[in-house]
Amino acid sequence: MNTIWAFMKRNYKVIILLLAVSAALWSFIPKKETEDPEKDQLLLELVAYLMERTHYDPPKLDDKFSQQVYTEYIKALDPMKRYFLQSDIDEFSKYELLIDDMIQLKELSFFDLTYQRITARMNEAKDIYSEVLAEPFDYTQEESFDADYDKIGFAKTPAELKDRWRKQLKLNALSTLTDNIKIQEGKDVVEEEEEEVDEYGNTVEKAKDAKKKKDDKPKEIKSFEQLEKEARESTKKSLDEYFDALNDLERKDWFSVYLNSIVERFDPHSFYFAPENKEKFDASMSGSIEGIGAVLRKKTEGVEINELVPGGPAWRGKEIEVGDIILKVAQSKDEEPIDVVGVRLDNVVKLIKGKKGTTVYLTIKKIEGTIKTVAITREVIEFEETFAKSSIIEDGANRYGIIQLPKFYINFENKDNRNAFTDVQKEIIELKKQNVDGIIMDLRNNGGGSLQTVVDMLGLFSKEGPVVQVKSSRGKQQILDDKGTPIVWDGPLVVMVNNFSASASEIFAAAIQDYKRGLIIGSKHTYGKGTVQNLVDLNELLKKQPFGDLGALKITLQKFYRINGGSTQREGVLSDIVLPDRYSYIDMGERDMDNAMPWDKIDRANYTPYNNDFSSVINKSKSRIAGHDQFKLIDENAQWINQRKDEKSFTLNLKKYEAKQKEVDEKVKKFKAISKYNNHLTFSSLPSEIERIKTDTILEQKRDRWHESLGSDVYVEEGVKILNDIKQLTTAPRNTKTFSDKKL
Repeated sequence: MNTIWAFMKRNYKVIILLLAVSAALWSFIPKKETEDPEKDQLLLELVAYLMERTHYDPPKLDDKFSQQVYTEYIKALDPMKRYFLQSDIDEFSKYELLIDDMIQLKELSFFDLTYQRITARMNEAKDIYSEVLAEPFDYTQEESFDADYDKIGFAKTPAELKDRWRKQLKLNALSTLTDNIKIQEGKDVVEEEEEEVDEYGNTVEKAKDAKKKKDDKPKEIKSFEQLEKEARESTKKSLDEYFDALNDLERKDWFSVYLNSIVERFDPHSFYFAPENKEKFDASMSGSIEGIGAVLRKKTEGVEINELVPGGPAWRGKEIEVGDIILKVAQSKDEEPIDVVGVRLDNVVKLIKGKKGTTVYLTIKKIEGTIKTVAITREVIEFEETFAKSSIIEDGANRYGIIQLPKFYINFENKDNRNAFTDVQKEIIELKKQNVDGIIMDLRNNGGGSLQTVVDMLGLFSKEGPVVQVKSSRGKQQILDDKGTPIVWDGPLVVMVNNFSASASEIFAAAIQDYKRGLIIGSKHTYGKGTVQNLVDLNELLKKQPFGDLGALKITLQKFYRINGGSTQREGVLSDIVLPDRYSYIDMGERDMDNAMPWDKIDRANYTPYNNDFSSVINKSKSRIAGHDQFKLIDENAQWINQRKDEKSFTLNLKKYEAKQKEVDEKVKKFKAISKYNNHLTFSSLPSEIERIKTDTILEQKRDRWHESLGSDVYVEEGVKILNDIKQLTTAPRNTKTFSDKKL
């Protein structure tokens, strides 16, 4: 009895509120959305239990935690403050300090209230934008649109909300209109990469359309009224597609948003994966899926083939083309096919994907209007751009190699499949056969991956020893070493990183730096993710439950530390040689997240660095960079981006907007020269790849594009010069345990 009273006393706030609102709330929730509340309660209880008891540093679930979850959840639902009214927020605010209590009670009333309200407000938004875009805008008015969403409040009345929509839509249409005017006048349309004014994607689509229209050389001269109407129609089309995708979202999708607002308050990298997202995560980690090799897009008349994966079964069969519409799907000849018109896209994908060797039957409507059934046998589809690739670099008489590694990938379910360690090992061996004098490991934009993979990989470059230190929440420390991986490359080494090199790529760069094995070049610092996550399959924990697939939970269980004792958390890895880039003046990364875990340090591991002194190489590089016109231009671009990053107000007056865009266009044109740079290096594929290219024209095109981008890359140019300078140094004594190609 005392226990019950204590529980009631602790939760009196939430119990009183729930009694007050439950009757009113029930009438607003559609019957179909309350059919399975027990699954949501189970997920909430299970996720909260695991996070509280297994997370590396769980916060206390109290009013402060509740307030933080509330703030992030509302922001996730309505980041641009274009759906909710202030009256909605006033109603929601009753729960601001109660979420911690509701987690304990497995109570979902706050979620149910916000879910039914956001869906209702989104339906109202469709009517708003349709009405606003039906009439021409007056571009002679002196008004502006404020996009500082963190500072503006929620609209107090429907009229104020409609006016906010009007200004946003006017800005979108104005952007398209000015480009269309320039195209008609025969002027270049500059696609500005530094500014995104529209989250719907129509800025990107507009740029593509603009280029196409420019190439097509419009024959007729359209009036301003016609161009203005087309701009509004383009804006409406983008919004229609956006809201059509929103219509596919189900209650479970919105519940995932709520659940992750709770989970992500523990730290930025803990995350709940709904079943569909778990499959996507697995595919991104392994670089492959089992299916037909097609990218799909939902359309009103069915599901459209938007892209065919080169080399996949759908591409090879030649019976399906981009633009074809899938009407029905069957798993056998005799099975009654399922009509997929109007079906949620994720559910259509589930029907089409399947185990390697099985066959799926698609009823498709061809572009010319004929309807036919096509049988496709599913295969393992590998995404080539996920995997490591290398190129030979020739600089006069010097020959070097570059290995680009997008992530430290591995297939956790089948470790015999491709993984980053064995792929990089093969690339190095083949580069050695081409007598390269140095290697650049390109880890730019590498977001991480498997911890064990990076530990093993370091052994390919460095002597045996500790690679990284790992500490658990209970204080247990562990040193991970390469366990005797034979060295494959012991020559000059440069590792290229940037602000988006994170996690496993930071472990690799830090170990190379601590061992003085090579030089780290690139952005001022890497991302700063010094935590380790494990993926927990919730279905494995609860094998006997009636709710189907529960998804998975990624939990931060450990922090990793450099072998010198320092953490990369928040700090990242500082480059030995800093190369100017577009984000040089913007402090970005883990350090910018209010829920990121703190920096700390532990004791140094026992390791012996190489006897390498790179100081002269570093000084030569700094001198080159300071006098290099391309780096000066990149630095100027970075300063301009920094100046513009806080611009949140946009004029809606046509003449003033055109004048502002003219200024921007002139700057953008100037900085276009960055991508037109020629480093005068020669790039070529390895012999094994040349053999593959003979029968794979798509691969040839991909490699041609890659080599073209490398040819305009000033960072690669400087990396080659650094390798050349390292080569001139007295090389450190080679490790006695060297690698033999014949042992592979």
